[in-house]
Amino acid sequence: MSKSLEGQTILVTGASGGIGAAIVERLAAEGAKPIIHFGHDRKRAEDLLAGIGGRGWIAQADLSTSEGPFVLWRRSLEAAGHVHGLVNNAGIRSEISIEASEVDWKAAWQKEFQINFFAAADLSKEAIRHFKANGGGRIVNMASRAGQRGYAADAMPYGATKAALVNLTKSIARSFGAVGVTAIAIAPGWVRTEMAEEFIAAHGKASAVADIPIGEMALPTEVAELVAFVLRPTQVSLNGATLDVNGGSYTR
Repeated sequence: MSKSLEGQTILVTGASGGIGAAIVERLAAEGAKPIIHFGHDRKRAEDLLAGIGGRGWIAQADLSTSEGPFVLWRRSLEAAGHVHGLVNNAGIRSEISIEASEVDWKAAWQKEFQINFFAAADLSKEAIRHFKANGGGRIVNMASRAGQRGYAADAMPYGATKAALVNLTKSIARSFGAVGVTAIAIAPGWVRTEMAEEFIAAHGKASAVADIPIGEMALPTEVAELVAFVLRPTQVSLNGATLDVNGGSYTR
């Protein structure tokens, strides 16, 4: 495999499982040294680091708190000294009905925006400042098909956060591309993760893939391969792009 990311230090949030773990493994395979962020499961993060031969670091921070993203950035710099890329992958998907109480409704929206969007915005702020002072860098925001076409009634916060990530990506691309800071969004549809497996267990695979023309979910490794590709120094002209990974289901 090409070592196209040799020497690159890349912070991946939500990295201890699912898509995040696949991204870490792919980045390491292409020569990068990942910073593996985790919130609570240190063992999974340590096992992942061991699985890539120890070529990287782990960093803990609770992104559900307002200070968590800034703590994570400081710990990442303390560990690695310099960061070349940021992958804002951490995210949650909760369900809240419009029949919920005002308190529960507000709490659901605030938690989802904190983890899915505010944390990414805060980390991007710190990354942009660091990148500007150190010759540039790249940000990859993990958006979603849900942010492109709207989402289910009981999961509107998720779709809204992912739409905000797409807009943040475009704003960074327009505002900082001239100083070597570029940003790309990746928008998967269904990916075969633990979340997807839970949905399949409850509703069946046919329901999950009903609006995907190819009839299959993406694999985490497919998404990870794309993340590694857009992080290559040669892919600077992808600045501002949103890349769909949804099997053709965008319009269905």
